[in-house]
Amino acid sequence: MNVFAVSPSVNAETAELDAVLERTVTAVKAAGALLRERHDVGARPGDLDEVVRAIHANDEAVLALIKQPLLTARPGSRWAEDELASGLLPAGEWWVVDTAEGNINHIHGMGEWGVTATLVRDNAPLLTVVHLPLTGDTYTAVQGGGALLNGESLRTSAKTDLRAALVGTGQAKPGEDEEALRRMGASVTAMLINALVVRVSVPATMQLIHVAAGHMDAFWQFSDVRSGLLPGALLVSEAGGTVTDTRGEPWTLASSDFLASAPGLHNRTVEVLSELG
Repeated sequence: MNVFAVSPSVNAETAELDAVLERTVTAVKAAGALLRERHDVGARPGDLDEVVRAIHANDEAVLALIKQPLLTARPGSRWAEDELASGLLPAGEWWVVDTAEGNINHIHGMGEWGVTATLVRDNAPLLTVVHLPLTGDTYTAVQGGGALLNGESLRTSAKTDLRAALVGTGQAKPGEDEEALRRMGASVTAMLINALVVRVSVPATMQLIHVAAGHMDAFWQFSDVRSGLLPGALLVSEAGGTVTDTRGEPWTLASSDFLASAPGLHNRTVEVLSELG
């Protein structure tokens, strides 16, 4: 179920968006190359101050490289400054970018990180690019044009039995509301009872690309951090998956939580999550 309606005006500008996508891929790959140069498998930050400094250093370095090329790729677009922000954006076109998605993994010498860029119009994603510098993989989607990995089509899982499902969730950011964290813990327990295996990891995008590719079957998060959800929302939707909130209502940037799943598992996943209240 594609929850993002494709209007005739969007269909009419497919070629234009494809050109923007090409420029976006170039910019995101360049940013990824820089982030790869900054990656140290031996990194072991020693305290919170060191962690914060390393995170900010990565963000600042990549931002200086990627911001202007993306704004130039789409004249008239604006930049969403706070990558941890939530909620609706003003009308118009905006770039929602995570300069180091999985930054906490990067600065600890681990491998689950990348760079993402999503162009949003009137709060609906038009196109997205997710690049993983360590593998060279690039995930792309344009609204109404399908989801791709390195140019090959993606398709979500065909599973229909939650008892056979690999599902996942994770923390959106440090300092989340305690109620949301308790709800997350309860949801993990509920899924451990009802699903086959549960992954709890960060960042969200690294799980959502697996849902889009059919390697995982569902991902949920009790958060509305837009930069962590928009890329995966478009990829999963364009790969034939279902994207809603945890109660099964259409997901938007105004939603307080998020669920992306294989279509055959969606109803049962909503049932389990809805029981949490």
